[in-house]
Amino acid sequence: MTKSLHLVSLGCTKNLVDSEVMLGALKDYEVTDRLESADVIIVNTCGFIQSAKEESIGVILDAASRRKKDALIVASGCLTQRYAKELQEMIPEIDIITGVGDYDRIDEMIRQKKGLLSKSTFLISEEKDRIITGSNLHAYIKISEGCNQTCSFCAIPSFKGKLFSRTLDSVLKEVENLCQKGYQDFTFIAQDSSSYLRDKGMADGLIKLIEAIDKQGLARSARILYLYPSTTTKELIDAIARSKIFANYFDMPIQHIAESMLKRMKRGVSANRHKELLELMRLVPDSFVRSTVIVGHPGESEEEFLELCDFVRDFGFDRLNIFAFSSEEGTLAHNMEAKVPTKVINARIKILDQILQKSQKQILQNMVGKKLDIILEGKSEISEYFYHARALNWAPEVDGEILINDSEVQDLTNGYYEAVISEVKEGMIFARVLKKK
Repeated sequence: MTKSLHLVSLGCTKNLVDSEVMLGALKDYEVTDRLESADVIIVNTCGFIQSAKEESIGVILDAASRRKKDALIVASGCLTQRYAKELQEMIPEIDIITGVGDYDRIDEMIRQKKGLLSKSTFLISEEKDRIITGSNLHAYIKISEGCNQTCSFCAIPSFKGKLFSRTLDSVLKEVENLCQKGYQDFTFIAQDSSSYLRDKGMADGLIKLIEAIDKQGLARSARILYLYPSTTTKELIDAIARSKIFANYFDMPIQHIAESMLKRMKRGVSANRHKELLELMRLVPDSFVRSTVIVGHPGESEEEFLELCDFVRDFGFDRLNIFAFSSEEGTLAHNMEAKVPTKVINARIKILDQILQKSQKQILQNMVGKKLDIILEGKSEISEYFYHARALNWAPEVDGEILINDSEVQDLTNGYYEAVISEVKEGMIFARVLKKK
């Protein structure tokens, strides 16, 4: 009798790719949405910041309380890599603990009911089976693991290790394999995508990848997430702008803009360089600029915070994530003095969020009446009466949803269309499909 599997993938899209590798290794299992009926429950955890750790622990505890008799609970991922011993003591109901190094051996662990905790980090290759989730058009492509940056607040290098990149041939082969299965839209991801192949002595590795994907000519659309300021160049921005496949999508987390804060954060790039890169991105026709900032890093003064507010207000990011500083063990910031009180951090986030919401409201209103290329991917979860779509230069999940409530095309199916934005109401974007692309 076929056994059933329930998998919960927490955290980032890089984690999702690893979860899809586990699904590939366990393809003989029947995947179920019902935790209570599963024979195996896998929680692929996130351990990036405190809130993510708490969520991961909560999901494991929930699984332990709801699982059926004799069901196995497997905890994998970043949190377990960092705190394997502590988790086993805290939640003895966990049957198998594994970290970030053995996703492709999950079937072996389950058969033997014994976890593996390698010191190395697993990096997908085109040779590994992988079951894409959530779409029959879009897939994430992980191009490297680890990170060589030394940001004061980030614990990732401590459990993911130094940067190590896939070969260009490996990435191209995976894209080819997925295109043969019908996938057309790709998002390329890594901890630090703009450093791709620098560990192999190639400073322009990401440019080479963009040019190779264009030359290959199999993908229809693509974008890149997680550029790092110190390894992003004008040449890279130009390469994205020239590409016929890659959208003019620029995701570069800046974390702050005050010069003194950037030094404290060990970002390695000046405020002026950040501004120069962002302006170059903005000058690209139809560019979409996304970023991330951290509020409340140790030593952040009121003046530094207000400088950040002014910059966010003036620049007008298309999308911006705001994070509260999380003090992580093993990082430089964890032992820094001049901690910012939680009450102050929360108040600052509220101020910055109000600035962002005002900016976002205007950006969305400016879309009304505009024609744009979209990717339609089935019915919306909001209502069966709407189709779910996103702009071609938006990343899945994080950049928003366009609701299709009218169409000049009969029998809409998943794919590429031209649409016109008809209305923005209460933060929701509505559009009419004009034609198939």
